[in-house]
Amino acid sequence: MTSNICVSIKPKNIQEALILIEKAEGVKADFIEVRLDDLGEGEAKLGDLSASTRIPLIATNKLLNENGSYMGTSLQRWQTLLDAANSGFQYVDLELSTVELEKQIIHLKELGVKSIVSFHKFDGSFSSREMCDILDREIGSGADVCKIVGTAKQVQDNFVVLDFVSENAARTRLVCFCMGKYGRISRLLSPVFGAFFTFAALEQGSETAPGQISINEMRAVYSLLRQ
Repeated sequence: MTSNICVSIKPKNIQEALILIEKAEGVKADFIEVRLDDLGEGEAKLGDLSASTRIPLIATNKLLNENGSYMGTSLQRWQTLLDAANSGFQYVDLELSTVELEKQIIHLKELGVKSIVSFHKFDGSFSSREMCDILDREIGSGADVCKIVGTAKQVQDNFVVLDFVSENAARTRLVCFCMGKYGRISRLLSPVFGAFFTFAALEQGSETAPGQISINEMRAVYSLLRQ
């Protein structure tokens, strides 16, 4: 059973980012998502991050209306992500609603960088039909990784998501789970059902999204499942 875990970090400066990346290496993260929302650094500094690790780095930069904290425009957000792509990041996360999404994905491919196309729902969960429609759109955009994340309002919402992952993981590299306190089941088990990876916090208290579990807690559960 392969259970890839992406540790998400949200540093306030490059120095803090380097420290957090080193910690993520220590807990053997498979991927590291670097939330660039609060960083105001240039391309040269972002290159320091990619040079510091062999773990694949994902650049994410969420606007305020995406539950992020980036204060710039959509164009400025794209320029920051493009800086990351030019600085050695292996993946760039783009929202499905991004203007000129397909053009940006083509640009990333030309740079040898993979795209993660994401769709989030912060106020509830998806039906299977909704997730199928979203996945079709993400695949059609040319995404290398398709990410669909809702918010569980009850434990049963996880079962819909896990069933969807099981049925669709063979179509693409799929990342799909529920956020929130009721979504921890799908966060934990989605890789078991075929998801490309799931997200974890570096440690308790450093969560970047509601319902995140620490990577050490996840590893402990996966160890039990393998016995």
